[in-house]
Amino acid sequence: MKVPSFMALALLLASLGLLAWQRSGPPGWQHEDEEEESLPTNTNEKAEWIFARFHYPSAAGEFSGFRGFRRWAADYPKSDRQFVMGVSRLTRIQTRPLEQVVDADSDELYNWPWIFVEDAGAWSLNDAQARRLREYLLRGGFLMLDDSHGDREWAVLLAGVRMIFPNRPIEDLKNQDEIFHVLYDLDQRFQVPGTRFLWGWRRYTPDSAVPQWRAIRDDRGRIMVAICHNSDVGDAWEWADSPQYPERATSLAYRLGINYIVYAMTH
Repeated sequence: MKVPSFMALALLLASLGLLAWQRSGPPGWQHEDEEEESLPTNTNEKAEWIFARFHYPSAAGEFSGFRGFRRWAADYPKSDRQFVMGVSRLTRIQTRPLEQVVDADSDELYNWPWIFVEDAGAWSLNDAQARRLREYLLRGGFLMLDDSHGDREWAVLLAGVRMIFPNRPIEDLKNQDEIFHVLYDLDQRFQVPGTRFLWGWRRYTPDSAVPQWRAIRDDRGRIMVAICHNSDVGDAWEWADSPQYPERATSLAYRLGINYIVYAMTH
């Protein structure tokens, strides 16, 4: 029997929502200074699982967009830390309270069995980086690719994936796939919206309106790469403490991320 932990998740979301209410900020408002001042003190502790975020080069350069926005670092570090908080409260997995940034050019990649890739619809890998990722994944590593939207970003994501695995198929995962049931049963999945679609200028287009849950497997059938296309799971983690962000989407985002962690650690 799967352990739903509904009460624990409800209490977590309620506490994060109360925190946002106490901060009394408008939608899209972020306390960057407070985030930097409240770093965890035990950042070097050993743990069973650590949130590792992939630092990749962008097709537009390291800094692109408004005010030097870095695509690999979208939602960073608040999203990572609030998700880690949820993993600690909702599971018995021993987690480190501070995230780890993993550079695409470093062999440190092999130290982190679960790696999160934000906005892979903007990455631009070179041959050496792709070879390193391929070896990492075939050794047993796991990549979660999040926050790509529409056909244009999918084409960029796919170009990077094809550098890593030129011939391995990308499949649309079915409801009964084990990764959706390893801890939480997630038959009912829906689009997890980014705040730019909720509070900003961007609107869903026909090619970005339907969420896609995709994967690449190794020769034994283990999922190596899990892709959340047309959803922004990281935004739901980041804004879990906002009463303006839909709780239903946050709930799914936490459950989905935790399932991916448990799957990666047991397969």
